[in-house]
Amino acid sequence: MQFRQQALAKLQSPEELDLPVRLARPQGWLVLSVTVLALAAASVWAVTGTVSATVDAPAILTHGKGSYVLQSPVAGQVTAVLAKEGERLPADSPVLKVRTADGETVVRTLAAGRLTALAATIGQIVATGADLAAVERTAGADDPLYATVYVPAQQAAAIPADAAVDLTVQTVPADRYGVLRGHVRAVDRAPQSAQRIAAFLGDAQLGEQFTEDGRPVAVTVRLDPSGSTDSGYRWSTSDGPPHALTSMTLATGSIRLADQRPVDWLLP
Repeated sequence: MQFRQQALAKLQSPEELDLPVRLARPQGWLVLSVTVLALAAASVWAVTGTVSATVDAPAILTHGKGSYVLQSPVAGQVTAVLAKEGERLPADSPVLKVRTADGETVVRTLAAGRLTALAATIGQIVATGADLAAVERTAGADDPLYATVYVPAQQAAAIPADAAVDLTVQTVPADRYGVLRGHVRAVDRAPQSAQRIAAFLGDAQLGEQFTEDGRPVAVTVRLDPSGSTDSGYRWSTSDGPPHALTSMTLATGSIRLADQRPVDWLLP
């Protein structure tokens, strides 16, 4: 009963009606102000700012025209190997001899290029159509190298023209010599099968390797030239490795995708 009388007395007393009402403490106003400023800054950044992203995928250094597989036109036994791996050969050059019941057949190159792999040895029995060698199509020793990056098909559409590419080359320690620089030259429209990749590279094993996670899209990358490096190409370091690069060297490509505004993620 005592509490009720005190409450009624307080309601009936007008002494405190003219006192200001405190809606919030100063600390509360400070937190509210900071929150409003942060939301405003985030809104401005979402509209005017950009976010960059990259896609990483396996790659290989090649010449622009690719390779072809030299197959045996007959069944028989290899009696002579007339060329060496790494040798540059003109078109119609003899590579090896195969002896059959009707005599010896000379297997020749179909087009000028460099012999990158030789699968046949003297004494080996081969069947008609057996793979004997891989020849990379090149017109000369000064033909520039390119990189082919095999990008997952779902990410290829986001690659802009002339996008910057960093290539980590397997035979070059990146922590010492950096990464190889390049730019996108072309993006294929259709995903590639293992057979198509093998036909271009002249290596069935690489065709299987690059399609382990599905059929990728081939992205051709031109390497940035440089007259101040031993390799003839630009690196993230000033000098790069103290040697030339060779084709059919594996690498990992990091391709910069088109910049996006954060607000685009919220729009349909």
